[in-house]
Amino acid sequence: MVKRQRHRSDEIMLIPFLDILCSLIGVLVLIIVVLVVAQTQRINGRTPEELQRAQEHQRMLKSLAENKAKYAGLAEKLAQLKDTQEQLDAKTAAAEKLKNTLENADTLRAENKKSASKLQKELEDLLTEIRGLTAQEPELKKKIQDLLAALEKIKPPESKDPAVVVNPSGSGFAEGTTVFFVDATGDKLTYYWNEKQKSVVSSVPEVIVADASFNAFLAGVKKLPKSKIIFLLRDDGMKSYNLGAGWAQSNHGYAVDQIGKLPIPGKGAPELKMFGKFLGSLPAPEPAP
Repeated sequence: MVKRQRHRSDEIMLIPFLDILCSLIGVLVLIIVVLVVAQTQRINGRTPEELQRAQEHQRMLKSLAENKAKYAGLAEKLAQLKDTQEQLDAKTAAAEKLKNTLENADTLRAENKKSASKLQKELEDLLTEIRGLTAQEPELKKKIQDLLAALEKIKPPESKDPAVVVNPSGSGFAEGTTVFFVDATGDKLTYYWNEKQKSVVSSVPEVIVADASFNAFLAGVKKLPKSKIIFLLRDDGMKSYNLGAGWAQSNHGYAVDQIGKLPIPGKGAPELKMFGKFLGSLPAPEPAP
């Protein structure tokens, strides 16, 4: 029996595959060797350069802490030194001033002695003048009195405005009526407690409101039955009249017919005797001490 002869083309060649596998294993071995060598050169995962830098950093931190502690002590000593220097400067200045004073003491004493002598001379001159004036004082007083007496003789008599006689006007007053008078001028109100006694208040709103005497006068007149106030109106007294009459009506309750006005001429004192029995009278308050 004849054997069948195989063809060469059916065989599989494995040599190229083995070559590639061997090359791959060699490359892997080389990589492993390189990694092992690199790893052996590191210490705790760091290179020698990194380890040296870390050690240098630690030394610098330690040196910085030491220097900081030294600086704190040095700053305190510098402050103490500054205070000591200031005290020394102050004492040096005081010593220099005292030295200059002591050096100039003789000069100052001489100048003071000279000034004292000059002042003493001036004092003596003034005392001499005072004694002279004192001696002349009685004679001067007598001359002054003689001059005053001579002046009084030649002084013209004081001129006064003539009194203004106030006459009742209209149809007269009802029986039992009492009349009081207030003289209204440009800057004041003169109110009559009776025929002889009178008081004066400034015609300024804040004064009229606060004046105790004027308000007592208004209140006293208001209490009397059938009482009435007549304002004697001067040429410049309209403003004073409005203030006085307005205050009497608004604060003391005077009716319209209880307030009257009577224009009078001139600036002389009013004479009220013509009103006779109708002239009212209130006790005037004691003058303030």
